[in-house]
Amino acid sequence: MSGRNFRIVTIINNNVVSAVNERRQERILVGRGIGFKVRRGDPVDMSKVDKEYYLRSKTIAGKLYALLAQTPEIYMEIADRIVKRAVEVLDADLDESIFLNLIDHISFAVTRFQDGLEFKNTLLWEIAHFYPLEHQVAQYGLELIKEHTGFQLPPDEAGSIAVYIVNAEFDSKDRNAAVRMTELIHKIVSVVRYQYHTNFDEESVHFVRFITHLKFFASRLFGDKMLDGDDRDFQELIQEKYPEAYECAGKISRLVWGDYQIAIPEEELVYLTVYIKRITTAEGREKE
Repeated sequence: MSGRNFRIVTIINNNVVSAVNERRQERILVGRGIGFKVRRGDPVDMSKVDKEYYLRSKTIAGKLYALLAQTPEIYMEIADRIVKRAVEVLDADLDESIFLNLIDHISFAVTRFQDGLEFKNTLLWEIAHFYPLEHQVAQYGLELIKEHTGFQLPPDEAGSIAVYIVNAEFDSKDRNAAVRMTELIHKIVSVVRYQYHTNFDEESVHFVRFITHLKFFASRLFGDKMLDGDDRDFQELIQEKYPEAYECAGKISRLVWGDYQIAIPEEELVYLTVYIKRITTAEGREKE
């Protein structure tokens, strides 16, 4: 990092500062003693800089400064590595609010664990099965926490970390969005299981595709971005060709209305019908 000039904007703690470079670009710089005995406007001793972070949102950056002022900076390193692994595994951009949320959650989880307060994630099974890649990254996060803090957090915490990843993946500002999506997916799968009196092979590619469709369906539903086309001929064709699957989709529609007071447009019902037909056919019924 030599050859770059930064001046201090905010001293977050002895080891973390925010600073601007010659292009007036603000960065968070981390290094032992980088904020010790310096003032706003002072040049940064670049030989002390170990890590450099950039956040586009000024609002999130401001909240992060306040959080880091009272949180060990190692949690920032852990969060950064979790986010990088998630981006790599999911091959997707994540909303940068995840950085702030993970640091806050990890700090709270470790404190809670030290105090002997046990946390049970009632949706752990659903999270692990509906979001396997996100859960895999979260388990990696638990390994990092153990490596850097010495604390082996319970598997339930992997579910919580995975939820933050899902929220960031779907660009949701609502911390409960992933939980609501997971609950809805669980309800829909239960309706299909009951309608067809069958269990699914949760390791099959057909089940993964079905769950992937339901993830985006739930995201659109709670984000008020439902598909609402008007191809009547296609809709009538699907109803006629797959009557049992369409009936099942209708049950899901009534469930959604009863639980969330959200009406599912006909186009969404048609896509649900197609995916229900695919997953149930794949589970041993006649091939399409």
